[in-house]
Amino acid sequence: MDLPNWDLLTWLVEPLSYGFMARGLLASLMVGVLCSVLGSYMILQGMAFFGDALAHTILPGVVLAYLFGWPMAVGALGFGILAALGIGALSQRGEIREDTAIGIIFAGSFALGVALLSTLRTYAVDLAHILFGNVLGVSAGDLWLTFGLGALVLGIVFFFYKEFLVMAFDPTLAVVLRLPVRALRYLLLVLIAVTIVVSLQTVGVALMLAMLVTPAAAAQLLTRRLPAMMLTAAAIGALANVTGLYLSYYANIASGPAMVLVATAIFGLVFLLAPRRGLVWRRLALRAA
Repeated sequence: MDLPNWDLLTWLVEPLSYGFMARGLLASLMVGVLCSVLGSYMILQGMAFFGDALAHTILPGVVLAYLFGWPMAVGALGFGILAALGIGALSQRGEIREDTAIGIIFAGSFALGVALLSTLRTYAVDLAHILFGNVLGVSAGDLWLTFGLGALVLGIVFFFYKEFLVMAFDPTLAVVLRLPVRALRYLLLVLIAVTIVVSLQTVGVALMLAMLVTPAAAAQLLTRRLPAMMLTAAAIGALANVTGLYLSYYANIASGPAMVLVATAIFGLVFLLAPRRGLVWRRLALRAA
C-alpha cells in the first residue's frame, strides 16, 4: 500500500469516526450550498448590508426562545421573518430608503436582544455559540431541520428562478412584464431570513455575512451567467466549509471562523488569478498592450 495515500485517507477519515464531526460535515455542506445560492442573488441586487443586518436582528428571537423554553430555531426564524417583512414594509413606499430601513430595524432589534440578555442573570446558553456558531454541536434533529428548510428554500428559488432573474438584472422589465414585484421581493427577503436561521449554528450571527457573500463574490469573478455563478458559488461554499471544518479539527481552532477564513482565502486567490478578470491577469494584459 502506498504510504502517502494511506496517510491522506487516514487524515480524511479519522475525524468522521466521531459522530459530531460527521454531523458537522453534513451541516457544513448543506449550509455552504444554501448560503452561496441565496448569496448570488444578494450580490447581484446589492443586498450585502441587508444580510448582515438581518443576521443580527434574530438575537431577540433567540433570547425569547430561551425564555419560553422553545427551540432556538423557532424564535430565530419567527423574529427573522418579522424583521425581513418590517424592512420591506418600511422601504416599500419610497419615503424611507432601504438602507435606512435596514439600519433602523438592525439597531432596534439588536438593542432589544442585548436588553433582554441583560435581564438574564443565569443565562445558560453560551453567547459565543450564537455569535460565532457551534457546528460541532449539531444534533440529528438540527441536521434534519437544516435539510428540510434548506430543501424548501432551494425548491422555491428554482421554482421562481426566471422571476428572480428578471428582478436581479432588470427591475424595470419586471414591472413591464407585470410580475408581482412586491410579493417576489418579500419572498426573497423571507428566503434570506430562513437561510440565516438555518445557518446560525454553523457560523453564528457575527460571521453570517461571509457565508452569504464571499463564495458568491468569488463566483461572480469566474462566471458571467447566473446559473453558472450559483453552481460555482455553491461549490466554493461547500469546499470552504468542509476544509474549514477539517482545519478546525486538526489546528484546534473554532470551526466557524476557520470556514470563513478559508472562504476569504479562496476569494483572494480568485481576485488575483481569475481568467480575464483577476488582478494579475489584468495587469499582464495591460503590459502586453
